[in-house]
Amino acid sequence: MLTRLGPLLTVVLLTGPVAFGLAGTVLPAFGFLPALGGTTLTLDHLRALLAQPAIWTSAAISLATGLASTLLSIAIVMLFVAGWAGTRLFARLQHLVSPLLSLPHAAAAFALAFLIAPSGMLARLASPWLTGWQRPPDLLIVHDPMGLSMMAGLVAKEVPFLLLMVLAALPQVPLAQTRMLAASMGYGRVAGFLGGLWPAVYRQIRLPVFAVIAFATSVVDVAVILGPTRPAPLAVRLVEWMNDPNLAMRHLASAGALLQLAVTALALALWVGLERAGRALCILAVEGGLRMRRDAAVRGMALGAMVLSAGAVFAGLATLALWSFAGLWQFPDALPATFTLKSWIRVLPRIADPLLTTLAAGFLSTLIAGLLSVLCLMREEETGRRPGPALMLLYLPLLVPQVAFVFGLQLFLIYTGTLATMPALVLSHLVFVMPYAYLALKDPWHAFDRRFDRLAAGFGKQRWQRLFLVRLPMMTRAILTMGAIGFAVSVGLYLPTVLVGAGRLTTITSEAVALASGGDRRVVGVYAFWQMLLPMLGFAVATLVPALIFRRFRDMQV
Repeated sequence: MLTRLGPLLTVVLLTGPVAFGLAGTVLPAFGFLPALGGTTLTLDHLRALLAQPAIWTSAAISLATGLASTLLSIAIVMLFVAGWAGTRLFARLQHLVSPLLSLPHAAAAFALAFLIAPSGMLARLASPWLTGWQRPPDLLIVHDPMGLSMMAGLVAKEVPFLLLMVLAALPQVPLAQTRMLAASMGYGRVAGFLGGLWPAVYRQIRLPVFAVIAFATSVVDVAVILGPTRPAPLAVRLVEWMNDPNLAMRHLASAGALLQLAVTALALALWVGLERAGRALCILAVEGGLRMRRDAAVRGMALGAMVLSAGAVFAGLATLALWSFAGLWQFPDALPATFTLKSWIRVLPRIADPLLTTLAAGFLSTLIAGLLSVLCLMREEETGRRPGPALMLLYLPLLVPQVAFVFGLQLFLIYTGTLATMPALVLSHLVFVMPYAYLALKDPWHAFDRRFDRLAAGFGKQRWQRLFLVRLPMMTRAILTMGAIGFAVSVGLYLPTVLVGAGRLTTITSEAVALASGGDRRVVGVYAFWQMLLPMLGFAVATLVPALIFRRFRDMQV
């Protein structure tokens, strides 16, 4: 019975908030919001939106940064895998980049900002001996009007995610055999991979690429930390309108959310066009006999881009840690003159409530997502079928921009009197945690050797006994990894926390982003350090606990 309810509960809990949220966004955009006296449909709010200063510039920034960052990220991953897959260096860099998956977007953005700012670590290391600067230069690097630093921050997080997706897809293609066949025909490593394997790999990662585009075109936290300010990207302006004390601005914010939805849809449509153009170029290259036998330069650039992407984030994280313990640190000193715990002592009393909220929301949303994922996977086994069209709706929150439905979800929660409550916050986090939990658990679940289950049945164990005494214990590593991924996703959520928490329930991420414009790098460093620490602790548990449990039973784990 429970397994039958699993897919139904999953669809309701995930599509319900999205559906109510979209309705609560679309109706106010056309003037229907009875709580504010709007009972008739009108186009006035859409006209007011189009009359806003530089609104098309904001939309263009969101579109350009989302597409450019995704294109650059996929190019880096594609060329790196094409040139280095199967080598020892590839395995080492894979282990180097993997920890960045646990890092929230806001923490990565802070790390990059502390590194490249005019008074950041790079300028300090090069001054005054190379630049001659005795004071920070008057350069607009962070918040540059073209959004270059914002794109860099997005690339730093998108590259590890897309690399993980490609690594999951590689076992499904004959890598070694195709490499040998391509080499025998005179193709270089890069050209052989792109012509022989990349189309099959890309088909498997297409949905995650679409999710990256949807996120990058509507991101708020990274845009607040690194993005342009005059004008700001569209999603940032929408959040400002939604939080405006003048409640009538909610109509304008809802109309803007429709524009954001259109911007994301346009980005996806343009990406489909780029896919077709890339396919045509690939066919022309193959038919034209382009073999790229001497591809050392391309492989070197791909390797350099991958190392630079990961190295910049790690260097920025080290800078964050330094700032959190820094005393007097004048420019252009490369290191603080003194180290102190004053910032930690000052911040710790204030960080207790956000920390508890972060832990509670992350743990509960991940636990519920894990239980629902198990029920869905058990139902799949019962029926012998892969997920049906209804269950595929669980990917909807990854493809719909957050601002397009979280605004409406906030209005729905206001009507029900549940805004700024822990159940509402957990539900809003669950919407985004559930897809990742299901994806993380799906392959290990199907990889389980069913002979263990039959053996337990032969000893008279009932179905639920076999599940709790045999299968789940053997899948401890996969379950804890799923939990670490879900918890990391929850920790990094900014917009659902800000709107559903309504300022009364705050997390480490929402507080850190709120401090982004405050100027006290020591306090920001403490909050960003916690942002970095919490997900890493989750992954440490997922790594160390199974190693201890299965140290004598390594063949009895999935």
